[in-house]
Amino acid sequence: MNLNNKLAVITGISKGIGKAIALTLLDKGCSVMGWGLTPPDYQHSNLHFEECNVRSFESVQSAFGKFEKAFDKPADILINNAGLGYFGLTENIDIDELHQIFETNVYGTFYTCKLLIPGMKQQKSGHIINISSTAGLEGNPQIGMYAASKFAVRGFTQSLFNELREFKVKTTCVYPGSVRTDFFNNAPGVTPHANMMSADEVAQNIIFVLETTDNFNINNLEFRPLIARPE
Repeated sequence: MNLNNKLAVITGISKGIGKAIALTLLDKGCSVMGWGLTPPDYQHSNLHFEECNVRSFESVQSAFGKFEKAFDKPADILINNAGLGYFGLTENIDIDELHQIFETNVYGTFYTCKLLIPGMKQQKSGHIINISSTAGLEGNPQIGMYAASKFAVRGFTQSLFNELREFKVKTTCVYPGSVRTDFFNNAPGVTPHANMMSADEVAQNIIFVLETTDNFNINNLEFRPLIARPE
């Protein structure tokens, strides 16, 4: 896809990976509609922001309605980046936190796809990128509910590939390892460090996926730090 003049919707746009992707797409000539809980701390003539809580279908519907009013065409790109994690032993898990994780990571991804897919199918083009995690590939102690949500994103994206390929709509599931963002604020004992990947490098690899030719689909993209521990 030639990204110049394309239209992208990104959730969780205000920081971390979402911010890095948005800035890179803007540099490539895209128009970006960002949905998130807090406004971004950066501006661009082609950046549009709408407050949106992806945990709520009504909130996503409202943001989508504003998207339709602002643009006279379907989205070319949807990046489901908004994510949330809480960690701990299974018997200590707070049920409200469990709901928050699934409503954000799973339901939010479904809501945006439900609303944006019809336009992509109609124009017979588009690319949906769902951000999972290496926790969506393997379960480890004290990440059970987070891993379950990211495994769900993985399965959902695989199903979407088979639903949408005949409409020439691409799907990619991305599995980042540890990235230096404030995601780890909810992970006691884990502090971002220099050996974690940068959000900018993650964004550059996602841009590579988007810029592949029309009949070339990267279904899964996994990357991890070579050395995971701080030196």
